[in-house]
Amino acid sequence: MTATFAGCGGSAGSGDVTLRLVAADYGDSSANSSKKYWDELVKAFEAEHSGIKVEVSVYSWNDVDRKVREMVDAGKAPDMAQIGAYADYAATGKLYEADDVLSIPTQADFVPQLSEAGQMNRVQYGMPFASSTRLLFFNKTLFSEAGITPPQSWSQLAADAKVLKSKGVKYPYALPLGPEEAQAETMQWLLSGGGGYTQDVGTYALDSPENVKTFAWLKNDLVGKGLTGPTAPAKLNRADAFAAFARGEVGMLNGHPTLMKMAAKKGVKFGMVPMPGVNGKAKATMGVADWMMAFKQNGHRDQVGEFLDFAYSEKNVLAFSHEYDLLPVTTSASEAMAADQDDKDLASFLKELPSSQLYPVGKTSWAGVSADIKSQIGKAVSPSGSASSVLGELQRKASMAENAE
Repeated sequence: MTATFAGCGGSAGSGDVTLRLVAADYGDSSANSSKKYWDELVKAFEAEHSGIKVEVSVYSWNDVDRKVREMVDAGKAPDMAQIGAYADYAATGKLYEADDVLSIPTQADFVPQLSEAGQMNRVQYGMPFASSTRLLFFNKTLFSEAGITPPQSWSQLAADAKVLKSKGVKYPYALPLGPEEAQAETMQWLLSGGGGYTQDVGTYALDSPENVKTFAWLKNDLVGKGLTGPTAPAKLNRADAFAAFARGEVGMLNGHPTLMKMAAKKGVKFGMVPMPGVNGKAKATMGVADWMMAFKQNGHRDQVGEFLDFAYSEKNVLAFSHEYDLLPVTTSASEAMAADQDDKDLASFLKELPSSQLYPVGKTSWAGVSADIKSQIGKAVSPSGSASSVLGELQRKASMAENAE
């Protein structure tokens, strides 16, 4: 692959172009690797576009961002990359704007808040490719045995957790603030408390009064009362929390669609409800998106545009979403999913998408801020920790990183 990464593609004078795409693997085995999806899509595309070839390299999420970085640093950028973040490449002028490569109908079809999250300085560079939201999962069997109902407020969540603990449930509420994905659990709670990572104007506000109150409540009313299980939140990773839920050891936790299959496979009966807020349903839930981006280096703007318009057709967006239990990133595919009874398992997640908020991925500082949150936020609910001091230190570092952008 390295030898052919010259950026011109095709044979001299043939007029043919070879596009190179690096993509992340959403599968959990060779049987459902994303390579299978891309192979089928490319075959269909090339059948309709005789002058364009597409070569796709699929890497695990552990490697894909690094692979793209190495290619770009070596001066051999792919034509397209489908990875977790776009801001660094956009900030250094390496990417086409979305409206340089997409047709107007394709660009207009993106779910609005996903499109906005792909913007830097009000210009869209990141094209959403996969999305998801979060819901509160609960174990129906444990809830029935305890005689409780799914919570609609924080106080009810704490009361339910107390009853579950009295019944011997190992993790009444699983609070994964370990380094794997603490930024997700944190954001979900901040939003449910009326705060978030940023202010309305877009600047970081990690230590806002709302956020400090949220983590003080978590420390005092859940963790401090032994309602989050035997593993300290700072040491509990999401994968371990999901596995415990699938074993029937968890009463409640925040989850995304992947957890449905895990739990069902193990025979766990579960329900899902919107994340509770302080006094009722939270005003916003967390949304997550992964990104497609188009690099300028090889100059294949028109061909990249043809391929992306094809990839973002309703049929292809739905095929990807169905394969990996993800939400469509386009309005047309979202409407088709909402109307299909076969997709009723995803309907609850889809319903939350319009009110979801995403990470501040348009900031080049976000990667560093996210890493700090992953490593430090668990201390805010530890016995010796302080929500105000931990969030205050995170805010200080975030402000410095933001000012350096």
